[in-house]
Amino acid sequence: MAEVFPEILKKANQEAKKHKKPSTGIREIAARISSAVATGRYAGKIEIEESERPKRVKIITETDKDSYFKRELEADLEPFTRAQKIKSDEAQLGTKEKYRMAEFEAIIFQLKNFFNLDFECEHAKAILNPNSPGKHHPNNIQILLKSHNRLKGNSNWDRFTLEEQIEYIKAVVQVQKLVSKKMRVDLQEEVINSIIERLKLIY
Repeated sequence: MAEVFPEILKKANQEAKKHKKPSTGIREIAARISSAVATGRYAGKIEIEESERPKRVKIITETDKDSYFKRELEADLEPFTRAQKIKSDEAQLGTKEKYRMAEFEAIIFQLKNFFNLDFECEHAKAILNPNSPGKHHPNNIQILLKSHNRLKGNSNWDRFTLEEQIEYIKAVVQVQKLVSKKMRVDLQEEVINSIIERLKLIY
């Protein structure tokens, strides 16, 4: 921007000299652009890549506008589409499958409540995968950390085997042990083992 509009850079350099804290014209321009982006002044004109740090911004060209707005609409509707899919699949579950789903949720609750572990029930085969969507069914459920679940998104993964799922949970617990005293979390091995035994019965 400074190369295309040198007069703006010149003015920003003059204003930067007036600041009590040392600054530059480039820094002033960057701060203004960042503020404008954050307040939505360029809505519909730029696309913000949220998954990277620092965030990256891409100018939307006229040819990209249609696909951009389509993606934005799909992102807005995704929570509703997901909820509808889960409700539809749940209606087809038998008593045993409903019990297994409830047990998965209970295990997640215990891991969070007793050990402050941020696990989630996750669909190995994503129910919103555009090519091969999965079902909301206990045979498609696995337990992942929230951070790993966000990285997975709507992609399809092979479901953990029972052995892999247990190994994954134990590995996370092992890391938690390193900071458990500082976090005042009492990681009782006996309780963890009881939760894992419960998981074995329904996985």
